[in-house]
Amino acid sequence: MTADEVLMLLQAGGRLAAEPGVQAAELDPVVARLVRRDTGVDSDGRAQQVLTEALPRLWEGGWQPADVVHVARRRVSQRGARLVAAVVAAEAGAAAGAAAGAPPEAWAAQLAALPSGHRSVTEWWQGERIEPAAAWRDVLRVIGLFRALPRLEQLLPPPSGWSAALWPVEASGSETDGKVLHRIRSLLAKAESTEFAEEAEALTAKAQSLMARHAIDTAVLAQRGNGSPAGVVARRLHLDDPHTEAKAAVVQAVGTANGVRVVLLPTFGIATLVGFRDDVDLVELLVTSLLLQAARALADAAHSGGARARSTPFRRGFLYSFAQRLEERLTQAREQATAEARADYGAELAPVLAARSAEVDRAVEELFPSLRRRGGSTVDPAGWHAGRRAADQADLGSDRRSLPSAAGSP
Repeated sequence: MTADEVLMLLQAGGRLAAEPGVQAAELDPVVARLVRRDTGVDSDGRAQQVLTEALPRLWEGGWQPADVVHVARRRVSQRGARLVAAVVAAEAGAAAGAAAGAPPEAWAAQLAALPSGHRSVTEWWQGERIEPAAAWRDVLRVIGLFRALPRLEQLLPPPSGWSAALWPVEASGSETDGKVLHRIRSLLAKAESTEFAEEAEALTAKAQSLMARHAIDTAVLAQRGNGSPAGVVARRLHLDDPHTEAKAAVVQAVGTANGVRVVLLPTFGIATLVGFRDDVDLVELLVTSLLLQAARALADAAHSGGARARSTPFRRGFLYSFAQRLEERLTQAREQATAEARADYGAELAPVLAARSAEVDRAVEELFPSLRRRGGSTVDPAGWHAGRRAADQADLGSDRRSLPSAAGSP
Protein backbone atom coordinates (compact mmCIF):
# COMPACT_ATOMS: atom_id res chain seq x y z
CA MET A 1 0.00 0.00 0.00
CA THR A 2 1.45 3.38 -1.03
CA ALA A 3 1.50 6.55 1.03
CA ASP A 4 -1.25 8.00 -1.15
CA GLU A 5 -3.36 4.92 -0.50
CA VAL A 6 -2.87 5.44 3.25
CA LEU A 7 -4.00 9.02 2.83
CA MET A 8 -7.13 7.90 0.97
CA LEU A 9 -7.79 5.30 3.68
CA LEU A 10 -7.52 7.92 6.42
CA GLN A 11 -9.88 10.23 4.59
CA ALA A 12 -12.41 7.46 4.01
CA GLY A 13 -12.16 6.35 7.63
CA GLY A 14 -12.57 9.94 8.77
CA ARG A 15 -15.71 10.36 6.70
CA LEU A 16 -17.13 7.20 8.25
CA ALA A 17 -16.19 8.31 11.78
CA ALA A 18 -17.92 11.67 11.18
CA GLU A 19 -21.29 9.99 10.66
CA PRO A 20 -23.64 10.30 13.65
CA GLY A 21 -23.82 7.23 15.86
CA VAL A 22 -21.01 5.29 14.20
CA GLN A 23 -19.65 2.53 16.45
CA ALA A 24 -16.01 1.57 16.97
CA ALA A 25 -16.65 -1.84 15.40
CA GLU A 26 -17.66 -0.14 12.16
CA LEU A 27 -14.22 1.44 11.98
CA ASP A 28 -12.38 -1.83 12.57
CA PRO A 29 -12.02 -2.87 8.90
CA VAL A 30 -10.27 0.43 8.15
CA VAL A 31 -8.25 0.15 11.36
CA ALA A 32 -7.10 -3.36 10.42
CA ARG A 33 -5.84 -2.16 7.04
CA LEU A 34 -3.96 0.74 8.66
CA VAL A 35 -2.34 -1.60 11.18
CA ARG A 36 -1.18 -3.93 8.41
CA ARG A 37 0.30 -0.95 6.57
CA ASP A 38 1.94 0.75 9.56
CA THR A 39 2.34 -0.92 12.94
CA GLY A 40 4.41 2.10 14.01
CA VAL A 41 1.33 4.35 13.81
CA ASP A 42 1.88 7.17 11.32
CA SER A 43 5.54 6.54 10.64
CA ASP A 44 5.09 8.29 7.27
CA GLY A 45 3.27 11.32 8.78
CA ARG A 46 0.09 11.01 6.71
CA ALA A 47 -2.24 11.10 9.71
CA GLN A 48 -0.37 14.13 11.02
CA GLN A 49 -0.90 15.75 7.64
CA VAL A 50 -4.65 15.08 7.56
CA LEU A 51 -5.19 16.36 11.10
CA THR A 52 -2.99 19.43 10.66
CA GLU A 53 -4.64 20.40 7.39
CA ALA A 54 -8.04 20.33 9.13
CA LEU A 55 -7.06 22.89 11.76
CA PRO A 56 -7.14 26.08 9.62
CA ARG A 57 -10.77 25.37 8.73
CA LEU A 58 -11.59 25.07 12.43
CA TRP A 59 -9.73 28.29 13.32
CA GLU A 60 -11.50 30.16 10.50
CA GLY A 61 -14.75 28.67 11.75
CA GLY A 62 -14.45 30.23 15.21
CA TRP A 63 -12.82 27.37 17.12
CA GLN A 64 -9.87 28.01 19.44
CA PRO A 65 -7.19 25.59 20.70
CA ALA A 66 -8.82 24.98 24.08
CA ASP A 67 -12.18 24.44 22.39
CA VAL A 68 -11.02 21.60 20.14
CA VAL A 69 -9.20 19.86 22.99
CA HIS A 70 -12.31 20.18 25.17
CA VAL A 71 -14.69 18.82 22.54
CA ALA A 72 -12.31 15.93 21.77
CA ARG A 73 -12.36 15.04 25.46
CA ARG A 74 -16.18 14.98 25.38
CA ARG A 75 -16.68 13.30 22.00
CA VAL A 76 -13.68 10.97 21.80
CA SER A 77 -11.84 10.41 25.09
CA GLN A 78 -9.19 11.85 27.36
CA ARG A 79 -6.65 10.07 25.18
CA GLY A 80 -8.16 11.58 22.05
CA ALA A 81 -7.91 15.02 23.64
CA ARG A 82 -4.19 14.47 24.20
CA LEU A 83 -3.83 13.53 20.53
CA VAL A 84 -5.53 16.78 19.53
CA ALA A 85 -3.27 18.73 21.88
CA ALA A 86 -0.18 17.18 20.27
CA VAL A 87 -1.33 18.10 16.76
CA VAL A 88 -2.34 21.63 17.77
CA ALA A 89 1.00 22.17 19.51
CA ALA A 90 2.88 20.98 16.42
CA GLU A 91 0.87 23.26 14.15
CA ALA A 92 1.44 26.22 16.46
CA GLY A 93 5.18 25.58 16.49
CA ALA A 94 5.28 25.47 12.70
CA ALA A 95 3.27 28.69 12.47
CA ALA A 96 5.64 30.44 14.88
CA GLY A 97 8.60 29.36 12.78
CA ALA A 98 6.92 30.74 9.67
CA ALA A 99 6.52 34.17 11.31
CA ALA A 100 2.75 34.14 10.79
CA GLY A 101 2.25 36.92 13.32
CA ALA A 102 1.86 37.07 17.08
CA PRO A 103 -1.28 35.39 18.43
CA PRO A 104 -3.67 37.24 20.78
CA GLU A 105 -2.77 36.79 24.41
CA ALA A 106 -5.79 34.58 25.06
CA TRP A 107 -4.82 32.29 22.18
CA ALA A 108 -1.20 32.12 23.33
CA ALA A 109 -2.36 31.27 26.86
CA GLN A 110 -4.41 28.36 25.53
CA LEU A 111 -1.41 27.04 23.61
CA ALA A 112 0.78 27.35 26.70
CA ALA A 113 -1.73 25.31 28.70
CA LEU A 114 -1.61 22.35 26.29
CA PRO A 115 -0.02 19.17 27.65
CA SER A 116 3.70 19.27 26.85
CA GLY A 117 5.94 16.57 25.46
CA HIS A 118 4.23 15.35 22.29
CA ARG A 119 4.32 17.06 18.92
CA SER A 120 3.27 14.30 16.53
CA VAL A 121 0.85 11.41 16.18
CA THR A 122 3.69 8.92 16.57
CA GLU A 123 5.02 10.58 19.73
CA TRP A 124 1.51 10.61 21.15
CA TRP A 125 1.07 6.88 20.44
CA GLN A 126 4.42 6.03 21.99
CA GLY A 127 3.58 8.10 25.07
CA GLU A 128 0.17 6.46 25.49
CA ARG A 129 1.63 2.93 25.27
CA ILE A 130 -1.40 1.42 23.58
CA GLU A 131 -1.84 -1.11 20.82
CA PRO A 132 -1.56 0.19 17.25
CA ALA A 133 -5.20 -0.70 16.55
CA ALA A 134 -6.41 1.43 19.46
CA ALA A 135 -4.24 4.32 18.32
CA TRP A 136 -5.44 4.18 14.72
CA ARG A 137 -9.04 4.03 15.94
CA ASP A 138 -8.49 7.20 17.95
CA VAL A 139 -6.89 8.86 14.94
CA LEU A 140 -9.92 8.09 12.77
CA ARG A 141 -12.33 9.30 15.43
CA VAL A 142 -10.48 12.60 15.77
CA ILE A 143 -10.38 13.04 11.98
CA GLY A 144 -14.13 12.39 11.97
CA LEU A 145 -14.66 14.87 14.78
CA PHE A 146 -12.76 17.59 12.94
CA ARG A 147 -14.84 16.97 9.82
CA ALA A 148 -18.14 17.16 11.73
CA LEU A 149 -17.57 20.31 13.81
CA PRO A 150 -19.77 23.23 12.71
CA ARG A 151 -18.81 26.89 12.63
CA LEU A 152 -18.85 28.87 15.87
CA GLU A 153 -18.93 32.58 16.56
CA GLN A 154 -15.54 34.16 15.93
CA LEU A 155 -14.44 35.49 19.34
CA LEU A 156 -10.71 35.79 18.59
CA PRO A 157 -8.90 36.42 15.32
CA PRO A 158 -7.76 33.22 13.59
CA PRO A 159 -4.11 32.87 12.61
CA SER A 160 -4.86 34.30 9.16
CA GLY A 161 -5.75 37.61 10.79
CA TRP A 162 -2.87 38.01 13.22
CA SER A 163 -0.45 39.87 10.99
CA ALA A 164 -3.18 41.95 9.36
CA ALA A 165 -4.28 43.31 12.76
CA LEU A 166 -7.84 43.65 11.50
CA TRP A 167 -9.49 42.29 14.63
CA PRO A 168 -10.20 44.06 17.93
CA VAL A 169 -8.18 42.01 20.40
CA GLU A 170 -8.78 41.88 24.12
CA ALA A 171 -6.08 43.88 25.87
CA SER A 172 -3.47 42.04 27.87
CA GLY A 173 -3.67 41.80 31.62
CA SER A 174 -6.74 42.30 33.80
CA GLU A 175 -8.44 45.64 34.28
CA THR A 176 -9.65 44.56 37.69
CA ASP A 177 -7.93 46.34 40.55
CA GLY A 178 -5.16 44.01 41.71
CA LYS A 179 -5.99 44.34 45.40
CA VAL A 180 -9.68 43.68 44.83
CA LEU A 181 -8.95 40.67 42.64
CA HIS A 182 -6.51 39.25 45.18
CA ARG A 183 -9.02 39.60 47.98
CA ILE A 184 -11.79 37.97 45.94
CA ARG A 185 -9.52 35.07 45.04
CA SER A 186 -8.49 34.65 48.65
CA LEU A 187 -12.07 34.70 49.92
CA LEU A 188 -13.21 32.12 47.39
CA ALA A 189 -10.22 29.87 48.07
CA LYS A 190 -11.08 29.89 51.77
CA ALA A 191 -14.76 29.22 51.01
CA GLU A 192 -13.79 26.19 48.93
CA SER A 193 -11.45 24.76 51.53
CA THR A 194 -13.48 25.17 54.71
CA GLU A 195 -15.55 22.27 56.04
CA PHE A 196 -17.97 24.61 57.81
CA ALA A 197 -21.02 25.72 55.80
CA GLU A 198 -21.50 28.96 57.72
CA GLU A 199 -17.91 30.03 57.13
CA ALA A 200 -18.16 29.22 53.41
CA GLU A 201 -21.40 31.21 53.29
CA ALA A 202 -19.83 34.28 54.86
CA LEU A 203 -16.70 34.12 52.70
CA THR A 204 -18.62 33.68 49.45
CA ALA A 205 -21.04 36.45 50.43
CA LYS A 206 -18.12 38.80 50.99
CA ALA A 207 -16.64 37.89 47.58
CA GLN A 208 -19.94 38.56 45.79
CA SER A 209 -20.30 41.84 47.65
CA LEU A 210 -16.89 42.96 46.47
CA MET A 211 -17.70 41.90 42.91
CA ALA A 212 -20.99 43.77 42.79
CA ARG A 213 -19.70 47.01 44.21
CA HIS A 214 -16.47 46.90 42.20
CA ALA A 215 -18.46 46.56 38.96
CA ILE A 216 -20.60 49.57 39.85
CA ASP A 217 -17.68 51.74 40.91
CA THR A 218 -15.75 50.83 37.76
CA ALA A 219 -18.70 51.74 35.53
CA VAL A 220 -19.20 55.14 37.15
CA LEU A 221 -15.51 56.01 37.12
CA ALA A 222 -15.23 55.04 33.45
CA GLN A 223 -18.22 57.24 32.63
CA ARG A 224 -16.56 60.15 34.41
CA GLY A 225 -13.37 59.58 32.46
CA ASN A 226 -11.44 58.58 35.58
CA GLY A 227 -11.11 54.90 34.76
CA SER A 228 -10.30 52.55 31.93
CA PRO A 229 -13.30 52.23 29.57
CA ALA A 230 -12.82 48.49 29.05
CA GLY A 231 -15.20 47.25 26.38
CA VAL A 232 -17.38 44.20 26.06
CA VAL A 233 -15.61 40.86 25.52
CA ALA A 234 -16.82 37.34 24.76
CA ARG A 235 -15.10 34.31 26.24
CA ARG A 236 -15.85 30.59 26.29
CA LEU A 237 -16.15 28.53 29.45
CA HIS A 238 -15.92 24.74 29.14
CA LEU A 239 -18.19 22.52 31.19
CA ASP A 240 -17.43 18.87 31.86
CA ASP A 241 -19.85 15.96 32.10
CA PRO A 242 -21.96 14.81 33.76
CA HIS A 243 -25.05 17.09 33.88
CA THR A 244 -23.52 19.78 31.67
CA GLU A 245 -26.75 21.70 31.16
CA ALA A 246 -27.51 21.70 34.88
CA LYS A 247 -24.02 23.05 35.58
CA ALA A 248 -24.62 25.65 32.88
CA ALA A 249 -27.63 26.81 34.89
CA VAL A 250 -25.21 27.70 37.71
CA VAL A 251 -23.13 29.67 35.22
CA GLN A 252 -26.30 31.41 34.02
CA ALA A 253 -27.25 32.30 37.58
CA VAL A 254 -23.90 33.90 38.35
CA GLY A 255 -23.77 35.70 35.01
CA THR A 256 -27.29 37.09 35.27
CA ALA A 257 -26.63 38.49 38.71
CA ASN A 258 -23.40 40.15 37.59
CA GLY A 259 -24.29 41.74 34.27
CA VAL A 260 -22.81 38.97 32.09
CA ARG A 261 -24.92 37.24 29.44
CA VAL A 262 -24.45 33.50 29.07
CA VAL A 263 -25.10 31.63 25.82
CA LEU A 264 -24.93 27.84 26.05
CA LEU A 265 -23.81 25.43 23.34
CA PRO A 266 -25.05 22.27 25.10
CA THR A 267 -23.89 19.86 22.41
CA PHE A 268 -20.29 20.83 23.10
CA GLY A 269 -20.48 21.70 26.80
CA ILE A 270 -19.51 25.30 26.09
CA ALA A 271 -20.92 28.45 27.69
CA THR A 272 -20.04 31.76 26.08
CA LEU A 273 -19.78 34.65 28.53
CA VAL A 274 -20.46 38.12 27.12
CA GLY A 275 -19.90 41.18 29.27
CA PHE A 276 -17.44 43.83 30.34
CA ARG A 277 -14.04 42.33 30.91
CA ASP A 278 -13.91 42.91 34.66
CA ASP A 279 -17.31 41.29 35.07
CA VAL A 280 -16.38 38.28 32.92
CA ASP A 281 -13.13 37.78 34.87
CA LEU A 282 -14.94 37.83 38.18
CA VAL A 283 -17.85 35.69 37.03
CA GLU A 284 -15.34 33.00 35.97
CA LEU A 285 -13.84 33.07 39.45
CA LEU A 286 -17.19 32.82 41.21
CA VAL A 287 -18.50 30.10 38.87
CA THR A 288 -15.46 27.93 39.51
CA SER A 289 -15.88 28.30 43.25
CA LEU A 290 -19.62 27.68 43.28
CA LEU A 291 -19.37 24.59 41.08
CA LEU A 292 -16.88 23.18 43.58
CA GLN A 293 -19.21 24.06 46.46
CA ALA A 294 -22.17 22.54 44.61
CA ALA A 295 -20.23 19.34 43.96
CA ARG A 296 -19.35 19.08 47.62
CA ALA A 297 -22.95 19.71 48.71
CA LEU A 298 -24.22 17.18 46.16
CA ALA A 299 -21.76 14.58 47.42
CA ASP A 300 -22.98 15.16 50.98
CA ALA A 301 -26.63 14.84 49.86
CA ALA A 302 -25.86 11.65 47.95
CA HIS A 303 -24.04 10.18 50.94
CA SER A 304 -26.95 10.79 53.32
CA GLY A 305 -29.84 10.28 50.89
CA GLY A 306 -29.34 6.67 49.86
CA ALA A 307 -29.73 5.18 46.39
CA ARG A 308 -32.30 7.73 45.22
CA ALA A 309 -29.92 10.60 45.95
CA ARG A 310 -27.33 8.95 43.73
CA SER A 311 -29.66 8.77 40.71
CA THR A 312 -29.27 10.97 37.65
CA PRO A 313 -32.68 12.71 38.02
CA PHE A 314 -31.88 13.56 41.66
CA ARG A 315 -28.48 14.99 40.81
CA ARG A 316 -29.82 16.95 37.86
CA GLY A 317 -32.67 18.31 39.96
CA PHE A 318 -30.24 19.22 42.72
CA LEU A 319 -28.05 21.29 40.38
CA TYR A 320 -30.96 23.04 38.66
CA SER A 321 -32.50 23.92 42.00
CA PHE A 322 -29.15 25.04 43.39
CA ALA A 323 -28.78 27.34 40.38
CA GLN A 324 -32.26 28.82 40.69
CA ARG A 325 -31.94 29.59 44.38
CA LEU A 326 -28.42 30.86 43.82
CA GLU A 327 -29.65 33.33 41.21
CA GLU A 328 -32.30 34.62 43.61
CA ARG A 329 -29.73 35.26 46.32
CA LEU A 330 -27.10 36.70 44.00
CA THR A 331 -29.68 39.05 42.51
CA GLN A 332 -30.73 40.19 45.96
CA ALA A 333 -27.11 40.88 46.83
CA ARG A 334 -26.56 42.88 43.65
CA GLU A 335 -29.75 44.87 44.17
CA GLN A 336 -28.64 45.73 47.68
CA ALA A 337 -25.21 46.80 46.44
CA THR A 338 -26.87 48.93 43.77
CA ALA A 339 -29.10 50.58 46.36
CA GLU A 340 -26.05 51.45 48.47
CA ALA A 341 -24.22 52.78 45.42
CA ARG A 342 -27.25 54.89 44.50
CA ALA A 343 -26.93 56.58 47.88
CA ASP A 344 -23.33 57.48 46.96
CA TYR A 345 -23.81 58.44 43.31
CA GLY A 346 -27.41 59.63 43.19
CA ALA A 347 -29.10 60.18 39.83
CA GLU A 348 -25.79 59.62 38.05
CA LEU A 349 -25.93 55.86 38.56
CA ALA A 350 -29.08 54.75 36.68
CA PRO A 351 -28.09 55.92 33.17
CA VAL A 352 -24.58 54.53 33.60
CA LEU A 353 -25.85 51.06 34.47
CA ALA A 354 -28.52 51.19 31.76
CA ALA A 355 -25.95 52.11 29.11
CA ARG A 356 -23.65 49.35 30.30
CA SER A 357 -26.41 46.73 30.10
CA ALA A 358 -27.48 47.94 26.66
CA GLU A 359 -23.93 47.64 25.35
CA VAL A 360 -23.73 44.02 26.50
CA ASP A 361 -27.11 43.28 24.92
CA ARG A 362 -25.96 44.71 21.61
CA ALA A 363 -22.86 42.54 21.65
CA VAL A 364 -24.96 39.42 22.29
CA GLU A 365 -27.31 40.29 19.44
CA GLU A 366 -24.40 40.77 17.07
CA LEU A 367 -22.73 37.50 18.02
CA PHE A 368 -25.89 35.40 18.39
CA PRO A 369 -28.63 36.80 16.16
CA SER A 370 -30.77 33.65 16.47
CA LEU A 371 -31.02 32.52 20.06
CA ARG A 372 -33.58 30.03 21.29
CA ARG A 373 -34.41 28.65 24.71
CA ARG A 374 -34.10 24.93 25.38
CA GLY A 375 -36.48 22.87 27.46
CA GLY A 376 -35.22 21.25 30.64
CA SER A 377 -34.71 17.53 31.25
CA THR A 378 -36.57 15.38 33.74
CA VAL A 379 -35.54 16.02 37.33
CA ASP A 380 -36.27 14.39 40.67
CA PRO A 381 -38.34 16.67 42.99
CA ALA A 382 -36.34 15.46 45.99
CA GLY A 383 -33.15 16.54 44.27
CA TRP A 384 -34.73 19.89 43.46
CA HIS A 385 -35.57 20.62 47.09
CA ALA A 386 -32.18 19.36 48.28
CA GLY A 387 -30.52 21.71 45.82
CA ARG A 388 -32.49 24.68 47.14
CA ARG A 389 -31.43 23.82 50.67
CA ALA A 390 -27.79 23.66 49.56
CA ALA A 391 -28.12 27.01 47.83
CA ASP A 392 -29.53 28.44 51.02
CA GLN A 393 -26.40 27.29 52.80
CA ALA A 394 -24.33 29.01 50.09
CA ASP A 395 -26.01 32.31 51.07
CA LEU A 396 -24.41 35.17 49.21
CA GLY A 397 -25.42 38.02 51.42
CA SER A 398 -29.16 38.51 50.83
CA ASP A 399 -29.92 38.25 54.56
CA ARG A 400 -27.29 40.76 55.56
CA ARG A 401 -28.12 44.32 56.52
CA SER A 402 -25.46 45.87 54.33
CA LEU A 403 -22.80 44.95 51.87
CA PRO A 404 -19.25 46.27 52.36
CA SER A 405 -17.69 48.40 49.64
CA ALA A 406 -14.70 47.29 47.63
CA ALA A 407 -12.51 49.25 49.99
CA GLY A 408 -13.59 47.22 53.02
CA SER A 409 -11.50 44.56 54.70
CA PRO A 410 -12.16 40.81 54.49
